[in-house]
Amino acid sequence: MNNPIGIFDSGVGGLTVLKELRKKLPNEKFIYLGDTARVPYGNKSKDTIIRYSIENTKFLLKFDIKLLVVACNSSTATSLKSLKENFEIAIVGVIEPGAKKAVSITKNKRVGIIGTEATIKSKAYEEEIKALDSTISIFAKACPLFVHIVEEGLLKGPIADDIISHYLSTFKDKGIDTLVLGCTHYPLLKSSINKFFEGKINIVDSAKETADTVSALLKKLYISSDNKKPIEPDYYVTDAAERFLKVGKTILGKHLDKVTLVKVGQ
Repeated sequence: MNNPIGIFDSGVGGLTVLKELRKKLPNEKFIYLGDTARVPYGNKSKDTIIRYSIENTKFLLKFDIKLLVVACNSSTATSLKSLKENFEIAIVGVIEPGAKKAVSITKNKRVGIIGTEATIKSKAYEEEIKALDSTISIFAKACPLFVHIVEEGLLKGPIADDIISHYLSTFKDKGIDTLVLGCTHYPLLKSSINKFFEGKINIVDSAKETADTVSALLKKLYISSDNKKPIEPDYYVTDAAERFLKVGKTILGKHLDKVTLVKVGQ
């Protein structure tokens, strides 16, 4: 089935998910929507995030997509249930795959979670993890500045190190052995975070786990593409196309040829 896979995020962070999806499924066609006019979602109310997520989904459905990936942690945390209730298409979020991975690899059952204010406030990761293993102790913290330093390309160096230390020092005191990166921007800081913990903890990148989940679901539903060669994604944004191209190059490691400006929810 060669229909495209739709993927949306509040901005550019979801490109980390797209990157892993393309590694895993190079012959699938992807259509990416970044809602850059309304970013960030992390400090918005639940009702607002749900409305934005529904509008984004309706836009992507115009392309006759066969599966939807909600690449935004804030949207997944607050809106996934509503999306599944309102739309019949198969939908994959980024929280459940990351939670499952964390449960499978923690040894001392002490897990840290970092994300946006909306994601942390929702307790979505905690609920998923506790449902799988109620004995795990969970420590969660919002790290809003991580998004800004990623988008400015400050992935390594003294500024990144200082901000990482500011947010994550308490996790050392808690003795966690696993940390879930609960925001799509955060994988870009993975090496600096790993350095802060001296390589002594497991770091869960939900983007990779989501790609594995999507791959398995395509096979389960018998809707995998039979294309024989890689296909370039189509990119759509609701504002600031030039900035999207700039940050997109940082995340994907390559120049994006084209991005189309669109209106969503109007």
